[in-house]
This record gives sequence, C-alpha cells and structure tokens, in this order.
Amino acid sequence: MQISVAQSSDIYDVLELQKKYHVASIAEPDKSSGFVTTLFTKDQLKSLIADEGGLSIARDGERLVAYVMAASWGFWSQWPIFTHMIEGLDQLEFLGQPLTVENSYQYGPVCIDKSVRGSGVLEAVFDFSRAQMAERYPVLLTFINKTNTRSFAAHTRKLGLHVIQEFEFNGNQYHELAYDTSKSIFK
Repeated sequence: MQISVAQSSDIYDVLELQKKYHVASIAEPDKSSGFVTTLFTKDQLKSLIADEGGLSIARDGERLVAYVMAASWGFWSQWPIFTHMIEGLDQLEFLGQPLTVENSYQYGPVCIDKSVRGSGVLEAVFDFSRAQMAERYPVLLTFINKTNTRSFAAHTRKLGLHVIQEFEFNGNQYHELAYDTSKSIFK
C-alpha cells in the first residue's frame, strides 16, 4: 500500500471513487457499509491539492483505494454546513482550549474502497493525513451523519475520535468529533 499527498494527476481516480460510494449511487442496503454525501468537482479537488495540500490517498498498486480530505475552515466555508460549524466553534472546547478557525481544521470526507475495508487502510491514511495537518493545527474536527453508523464506529473505535457535541443541519442529525493531532493512532 502506498500512501501519499495527492497530485493533480490523481484527481480522476478520486472522482471515480467518490462517485462509486456516493449516497445517491449506492443501493439502500449497501448504505449501512458507509457512504460519502458530497460530490466534489475537479476544480474543488485542484484547490484542495494546490492550496491546502489536503488530499491524502492510498493506492494498492495502480488502483486508488482510499482518500482523506483535510483543509482549513477557509476552504470549507463555501459549503453551508461548514459555515454552520464555524459559527459554533467559539462555543466548543477540546484539550482544555476553546476551538477557533486558527487552531482547528476540518477532516473528511474519507472514502475507503469496500475491497480493502478492515485491512488497516483507514488507520494508515488517517494517520498520514493527521501528520500532514499536525504542523499547522493542534485539533482535527469532523462530523458524521448519525445514519452513517459504520463511519461513526470506525472513527470512534478504530481511530479514537471523541464526540464533542451533536447538532442538526437541514433536517439531518450529526455527531461532531475531535482528535488531538499530536497523537499518532499507532502510538
């Protein structure tokens, strides 16, 4: 397994993987295995790579099998759910400090091909992404739709993220989670 920061040449493969596991593309019974909810455009992925260095990928040979997105709140502010999260940051605390756009970043979405789930790819690509962002931010934040129980279990049990609050947005219920970026999950 090769894990790296994505280059613009990886964009097509990322677009294909996100389409394969998008909530609108998978059958209802398969949703319990996890899904992604946002379809990012080629231009958004270019910006994520060039401006943020925030797209980490895993390849099994030539095949892209996973990606993790991570970026500043400035990048994410183009989507209403992230604006909602930004507006509530000043009411949250983690590691004994109030959260801000300067000391935290948004992690996710993450997408793992079904063929490699349970093989340690999630842990490896998560920890690689965490290490990339730890130089800039002490706190990772993310959210998971409460209906995405597989993702919630993976992030809390396997990766050790902590629920810091629950919130509602556009009629959906979410867990908001945090992680100390100074700590590798591999200890």
